[in-house]
This record gives sequence, C-alpha cells and structure tokens, in this order.
Amino acid sequence: MSTAVVVGSGPNGLAAAVRLAQEGVDVTVLEAAGVIGGGTRTSELTPGLLHDHCCAVHSMTVGSPFLRTLGLERFGVRWCLPEVDCAHPLDSGEAGVLLRSVRDTADGLGGRDGWRWLRLFGPLADGFDALAGDVLGPPTRVPDHPLLWARFGASALLPADRVARLWHTDTARALFGGAAAHAFRPLDRPATAAIGLSVIAAGHRHGWPVAAGGSRAVSDALAALLGELGGRIETGVRVRSASGLPPADVVVFDLAPGAVADLLGDRLPDRVARAYRRYRHGPGAFKVDFAVEGGVPWTARAARRAGVVHVGGRFEEVAAAESDVHRGRLPERPFVVVGQQYLADPSRSAGDRHPVWSYAHVPAGYDGDATEVIVRQIERFAPGFRERIMGRVARTPAEFEEDNPNFVGGDIVTGANTVRQLLARPRFTLDPYATGVPGMFICSAATPPGAGAHGMCGAWAAESALRYLARVRTRAGRGRRSTRVLVG
Repeated sequence: MSTAVVVGSGPNGLAAAVRLAQEGVDVTVLEAAGVIGGGTRTSELTPGLLHDHCCAVHSMTVGSPFLRTLGLERFGVRWCLPEVDCAHPLDSGEAGVLLRSVRDTADGLGGRDGWRWLRLFGPLADGFDALAGDVLGPPTRVPDHPLLWARFGASALLPADRVARLWHTDTARALFGGAAAHAFRPLDRPATAAIGLSVIAAGHRHGWPVAAGGSRAVSDALAALLGELGGRIETGVRVRSASGLPPADVVVFDLAPGAVADLLGDRLPDRVARAYRRYRHGPGAFKVDFAVEGGVPWTARAARRAGVVHVGGRFEEVAAAESDVHRGRLPERPFVVVGQQYLADPSRSAGDRHPVWSYAHVPAGYDGDATEVIVRQIERFAPGFRERIMGRVARTPAEFEEDNPNFVGGDIVTGANTVRQLLARPRFTLDPYATGVPGMFICSAATPPGAGAHGMCGAWAAESALRYLARVRTRAGRGRRSTRVLVG
C-alpha cells in the first residue's frame, strides 16, 4: 500500500487527504494547531455565541466539483440559507440586494440595469455547475466547456471598474463592486472582475449558504470521511524541516510557498525556491467579532435580512478604499464585510444576543487598531449599532498569521490576486502542485484555483500525487520484468 503525509488540515489539506485515501493510499495528516480546520474553524469567541474564525459563507463549497461528490451531509453538514444573500447599503437608505434568483435580483435593480444584470449573470448562473470545473481548475488544463469558459473569461479578465460601467445606478454598481472587492486588489487592475463574477454567479446558482453550527462542520465532516477511509489526523504536530517528516511515498503541503521553501531548504531546486520566496502576498484583514443585542439596526431593511452585508458605500468609494490599502494606507472609510450568519443559523445565537462577524481590508502587516473605523463604518449605515455592542474580539493581521501561518501579514486569501498569480500560482509550470522534489506537492490556496473552502486546490494536488504514484509503480513493474528476463 502506498503511503502519504499531508501537512496541514485546512480544507485543502483535508480534501487532498480524502482524495488520496479514496484511491487506497494510507494517509496521515499532521496539524500544528490543536484543532483541525485552518480557515474553517469555529469557536465561542464571545461567551455563548459561535463565531467563524475566517471562512464563513460557502457558495463555492456547495458548488465545488470535488466536495459535492463526497456526501458531506452524511457526516453532519447542513446548509442554511438566509432570506437575502447579500446587501450593499448606500447613504441614501437604498441597497443593492443579491438574491439567489437572478431574475428577482434583476427585478430589484429595475430598468436597463436589471436587464443588463440578467443578461450577464443569467447564462453564468445557469451554466455554473458546468463552468465550475473549469473556473476551479489549473489554468493549464484544457477547459471541458470552452464556449462557456470563453464567455466568462472575456469579462473576467477585465478590470472591475470596466465591468461596473455596464450599470448606471449606484445600487447595481455597488452590488457588483462589493463582490469584486473580495479580490483584495485595486478595482482598476486587470482581472479584478473575475472574483466578482464568480461569487455572484455561484450565489445565483447555489445561494450564499452557511454551515449549521459554524464552518467547522465542513472540516469535521471531511475528517470523519477520512477516518472512514482509514486515514488518520494528528494534531499538535509541527513539522519544522524535511528531516522531521515521517517516511512516506508522497508528501502534500497545505502551506504557503515561503513555508514550503523554508521547510524543504536545499532539497528544493533553486528555480523553485526562488519562485516560492518571490511569491507575493496581498493586503491583510483586520477582523472584529461582535456580540450584538437585537442585531444590527441597518437603515436599509434588506440588510437586516442579509447573511452578508458589504459596507463601503458607492462603487467609487469602495474602489478608492481598495487603492488606499494597496498603497499601504488605512482608509478613513475602509471596505468592511459583515457576516450575519445567525440569520440563517439561529443556533449560533443566545436569546437576543447575536454573533456579528466583520473584517476590514487593511494594508499587509498593518499593526494598528482598526476596531473603531470598522464600528464607524457600520454605524454609518446602522445608526445605534454602537449602543447594541455587548462584547467584541479583535484579530489583527499579525494574529491572523499567528493563528494560521498561511495568512502571511494577515493575507487571508494566501496570495495577491495579480494577473501573473491568477494565471501562474505559485510559479510558472505545467504542474503548479509539483514542488520539483519527487513525491512532494503543494496544495494550499497559493495554488490554483486559489482561496475558498472549495477544497479544489487539495483535490488537484492529490491527482498530481496519484499520477506520480502510478509512474513509480509502472517503473517498479518494468524493473521487475527486466529482472525476470535477465535471470531467465
């Protein structure tokens, strides 16, 4: 039986482990922390309330071509949908409103803007499950649906501000801009439209669900499936060098490229080591989890029913804030993502006290306290919010990295979404999961297709590892045949 070690138990590490175990490989997962899950952990950050540590909304998880084949519901995963997927409030009291139905969303936008929303997102939503295999795959792979991929790619490679010109109302432009801002890039840069198009199309196909009981349900289910397949997970085990790895036929690292370079040292080919050390990380996140009595008193009523609220004002304000962050400045009014997961999953609350999850985009390695600017931004669209806060826990970029070393400088998407790194992450090569060391692979969100709890980085890395094992077996078989001939 072939053996494998997976270093790191984030969703990609666990997905890689499951895929290898499905093929009969004996898998051991080593996790440095005391709890599995990486970005999909959940805990009581404020007394009695459940808060997700990082990843919170799972449109890409539900739509993952790999995860949806696993039947995670059998291991306790239950998806919960809010009434409104996302709202983007404006100072006028209006809001852009994203609903699962693309037609209902378009009707809410009205007029020509609604028609243009339907024309852009209708085909992408209808074809999302077919498109997902191409969008969530390595760019070197020949697409299975080239026409649909070409239609998506034609818009995805544009700057977000260019696509935003399709719409004329502030509500439509802001609704798209808030989704595009998840790229953590200035919205006038090429390919910044890709993230917005992907998450909106996924929402129109699957909604923006949360996992009942918190995102840890996803990692717990993957761990349970791995155990059923004969795999093992060891927590509290930090691998510091290649010599500390147990013997195995293949090793898969759910680590940032720089960490892989540090761990493997001289074993890495020079060209790979240089690429991994040059790998660029993006801006950071400053997160504040609130305990809020009675919920957030948003002026826009749709925001009171939304699982996610994008706080940033008009498109132009969001774009300006993202540019400031890119230049290393904390904006006076940063782009803030607010999660109200309890609206879909009331089990996270305690009576009328509710967990409200939020983070602001901040410069990489920002060492100040952004709590007050986050509160002010929310208060701007929800007067009286400050008086409802019963508790708060802040997490700085440095604390993000300490909690999860993949989040270098607070970069929760594990890599700057530059055009170069969208097309060739973590380096230029036909197999982005191969490290150049025989039998060793990388599967973190620094590999295609990038960030998200979809597990696809891990699944693709496992396929690369399985091809390597097949080649090794083939060579071994040829050796045995040659030996028999010589002896005969």
